[in-house]
Amino acid sequence: MFSEKFLKAVEMLQKDFALERSIDEKACVDRDGNPIPWYTYPAIEYLSQFDYSDKKVFEFGCGYSSPFWAERAAEVISIEDNPIWFGRWQSAFGNPNLEIRLREEGEIYEDAILEDGSLYDVIAIDGKRRAECCRTAVLNLAPGGVIILDDSDRINTSQEYREAVKVLRNADLLQVDFYGFCPMNAYTKCTSLFLRRDFAFCSKYEVPPVKGGGNLWSMNRSRRKKAYKDFVK
Repeated sequence: MFSEKFLKAVEMLQKDFALERSIDEKACVDRDGNPIPWYTYPAIEYLSQFDYSDKKVFEFGCGYSSPFWAERAAEVISIEDNPIWFGRWQSAFGNPNLEIRLREEGEIYEDAILEDGSLYDVIAIDGKRRAECCRTAVLNLAPGGVIILDDSDRINTSQEYREAVKVLRNADLLQVDFYGFCPMNAYTKCTSLFLRRDFAFCSKYEVPPVKGGGNLWSMNRSRRKKAYKDFVK
């Protein structure tokens, strides 16, 4: 017999985080069907609080994260290495501030971030050649910016991921790990943020995070009850 609290927790994961829906639909979406990254839910919650309206985002690895960022940031460049998926993403995503570029093999992939001579506030590494991408990413990270390395728990089994994390740590970035469930998967993993030491993105909310109902317990009782009522509507 499961306790009521346990069943509430399962229900939150199932409905509020929409894990069941994302598994059934084979898509990274939230409870309203909006695209979200294939990061862990705790990482998505943390990242969702910030104002990116003046930020530039660069992604190694196109996907549902691309419109997620495009809806929030001033400019998004996303790199795809597979021609078939490149065509699908081009057809699926119509955000005017999102540019998807096809870069298939070798150094042309990780060097894509060098093409425009720009610095980026957010750099997401969630594609191929992750160690090599980390090396070029640290050269193009804007002051106060953040690098997102997804699936960072693979350092336990992969030399490539160990090297990727080593590169970012050696760049004097602050590592913050977000373990937990993620869309489409029935297991936990880790998404790591590597922050510049002057990281100072502005939050849009008084109490983060905002999507899954987490952190309600940092409020006093009356504010918590009101926030939860608003949350479950």
